Parts: sequence; structure tokens; C-alpha cells
Amino acid sequence: MKKVKIIILLLIIAVASHAQQPPFWNDIQAFKKQDSIKMPLANQVLFIGSSSFTIWTDIQSYFPAIHIINRGFGGSSISDLLMYKEDVIFKYRPKQIVIYCGENDFAANDTASAETVVSKFKLLFTLIRNWNKKIPVAFVSLKPSPARQHLMSKFVAANKQIETFLKQYRQAVFIDVYYKMLDKDGSPRKDIFGPDNLHMNAKGYAIWQKTIAPYLVKN
Repeated sequence: MKKVKIIILLLIIAVASHAQQPPFWNDIQAFKKQDSIKMPLANQVLFIGSSSFTIWTDIQSYFPAIHIINRGFGGSSISDLLMYKEDVIFKYRPKQIVIYCGENDFAANDTASAETVVSKFKLLFTLIRNWNKKIPVAFVSLKPSPARQHLMSKFVAANKQIETFLKQYRQAVFIDVYYKMLDKDGSPRKDIFGPDNLHMNAKGYAIWQKTIAPYLVKN
């Protein structure tokens, strides 16, 4: 009977421990497992951010001349990048960091202001530059997803503020994909998105490839 009670107690502790795991814990553990099998070499271009990078699984084929590490994890916000900065940024000792994140900060909280989200990006940028004062950092603008058309005005405001902020720094660039993803009437192009009207199809990534490529640090 005593043994049964101990087993039950251990199960309760295990369940409670699992419930207390922070967001995206499993994603980070999956990265760690990949790294334990084969740790990426240093001095590669690191892509970090949310699902637009996560599902870009063939990203290397879009930039064949660039050695890339993709550590996007779907649904993540800038707050999550701040939480896991040691695990998805610093440990890889990259030669350049490319960031796509921020959409989910707004989507998770419709009342979030552009200033609030931008302030989190500024903190992330500052921490990166405190870690490496000269590392090139590129921010890919928030995209005009049809499913989030109600947030587009906030995306535009955040993009503008981040662009202005990055202009103050050397080796820091703002990559504007937003306007290249719009129809002539200013609405999002639906032909470049998948069925969920949130994630891009190959046409959308072709736009990103063409826009991002000139800003990547060559090997």
C-alpha cells in the first residue's frame, strides 16, 4: 500500500512539473536534442523568430550560398525570444542574426500597442548587442497576413518604429517585406498565403527570398 502511495505521489509531481513548464519548452528541448546529435558550426547566419521561419523548412535551398541555422519556433513572441535567448541565439555564436517576430505579440493581445511590442524588440536588440557589439542584426518587417488584417495598422506602426530605431546603429538593417506582399489596392495578396491566410506558400517565400537575400552576410 505504501509503495502504491509513493507511485501516486510521483505521478502527481510529474504531472504538476509538466504543467509548470514554460511555453515552447518542448520546442527548445527538440533544438537541444538536434544540437546534441550534431552541433551547428559557429559563424553561420541565424534565423530566429516565429512560425514564418519555422515552416520555412527548405530555407537553405533559397539561399544556397549562405550557411543557415533556422531556430524559428511556431507561435513564439518577442517575449519568448527574450526567455530563450541563451538557447536559440547566443549558444550558436552566429555571424549574423535575422529576426522575424512580433505578429504573435499583437495576436495574443489585441489591446497591445505598437510601442509595447517595439519596446520588447528594443530590449532584445540591446541584449544581443551587449553580448556582441558588432554582430549584424536584421529585422524582417511584420507581414500583412490576411487572417490578421484587423491588426495591419499596428503592424505598420511597429514596422515604422523599428525601422527608425535600427537606423541609429551600424550593422543593423530593417528588411521591408510588408509592402511587397500587398495588392494594388493595399490589401494583402491572398495568392501568396496558404489556406489559413496566415502562413505563406512558395510564392510568398519567393518574395521573402528576393527581398532578404541582399542583406545576408556572405560566407
